[in-house]
Amino acid sequence: MRKLSLSAACLVLLSSGLSAYSQPIHFHLIRTLKLGGTGFWDYLFDDSASHHLFISHGTKVIVVDTRKWKIIGDIADTPGVHGIAISEKDGHGFTSNGRNSTVTMFDLKTLKTISTIQVDAGPDAIVYEPVTDRVFTFDGESQKATAIDASNGAVVGSIDLGGRPEFAAVDGHGRLFNNIESTSELVSIDPKTLTILKRWSLSPGDSPSGCAVDPSNDDVFSTCHNGMMVVSDGKGGKVLGTCPIDQGPDAAGFDPTLHLAFSSNGSGTVTVLGADPNSQSGFKVVQTIKTVRGARTMAYDAKSHKLYVVTAKFGPPKPGATGYARRGTMIPGSFTLYEYSD
Repeated sequence: MRKLSLSAACLVLLSSGLSAYSQPIHFHLIRTLKLGGTGFWDYLFDDSASHHLFISHGTKVIVVDTRKWKIIGDIADTPGVHGIAISEKDGHGFTSNGRNSTVTMFDLKTLKTISTIQVDAGPDAIVYEPVTDRVFTFDGESQKATAIDASNGAVVGSIDLGGRPEFAAVDGHGRLFNNIESTSELVSIDPKTLTILKRWSLSPGDSPSGCAVDPSNDDVFSTCHNGMMVVSDGKGGKVLGTCPIDQGPDAAGFDPTLHLAFSSNGSGTVTVLGADPNSQSGFKVVQTIKTVRGARTMAYDAKSHKLYVVTAKFGPPKPGATGYARRGTMIPGSFTLYEYSD
């Protein structure tokens, strides 16, 4: 049944002139924007309704107008910021601040802070779930998820995840998905009852990070650090197959119109997967976009089919450096935004 669904999706693409087979979209670099400053970065979030791109950067979030292609402001005092989520319905945005285990709730129009919300230890990923009008942080140190009422910022509960969480994604129909990096599992969550519905192994994938969802087919995409994208049946709770991706993956994205999945990789590429009803996973690699080394995180605007990544330049690492320090010292002022499209 699932292959018929994919075929039906391909017929829709053919009729609209956007076939992933006959006329594949070919992403290439459109423009760059020097963001400057110092400090490391993590998630990007694209708000296609306002044409605002939110970029985490150390202790603040940079806000870029993607039409005017310039910085229009920032959200200050977000120590160790990781992710950004927004509720258009409530006019509120939220950041996950890992250094002091808080969430900053801000006004989407003014970018001013409304309140600071205490959550469990080490919030990293953060997503907005529209059916319940709740924001969820995924707290790496406590291995829990915290649920927040997006209208008023009240904490409404938490979920024990049973492992260290990474990226999360929603399907828009009342289900929430989260990669459990420490156990190489994927969990589906009921955001209303705050319970885990299903948990399954992503083997042969290992250490999943990025997560994206195709709500029309219940496909969930998990980028894994052993060089593969694992495609799961989110409803049935099982792995369907895998596709190869480049090294150092982090974020993932999905375009429901073009039926494309994306993996941004620190090796300096974005792997693009297109529908293939003849493969076990239902997908195959259709393009490898050459980006810039270190551009591990990304945001994707499915309305305009534009992809954004950021990275900086680094000097030589110190002798004996380990972990992220092996990248070397960030060169001040070199932090840059890159836009890719057809």
